[in-house]
Amino acid sequence: MDFNENKKTLTRELEQFLGILNEILPRYTRLIKKDNISSVELKELGEIEHFLIEVNSKIAEIKDLLDQNLFGHSLDLYYKYKEKAKTGDIYAQQKLERLREFFSESLKGEALVNWN
Repeated sequence: MDFNENKKTLTRELEQFLGILNEILPRYTRLIKKDNISSVELKELGEIEHFLIEVNSKIAEIKDLLDQNLFGHSLDLYYKYKEKAKTGDIYAQQKLERLREFFSESLKGEALVNWN
């Protein structure tokens, strides 16, 4: 499968995921706010809450994976360009400066940096 097909598939599945989540969350909110909750509703509330905790964990895992890969790749490029820039490579110096700006902005934007 090429990138465009993967992109379409992922976009479609993310939209489907959001659609399902938008169906579950209002029910969860209604149940949690309900004063007189039946035992059946209480069981449903527990199941929904457990499920949402699992979903939140998976979303965090996906975000961490993306952050680590994007940041890790950029950091790898940074050191490669830094070595080339030391030899006087103008192109590497320009790229190095852009990466420094990227890292600076990422840190200012409170982006999570996961140092493994």
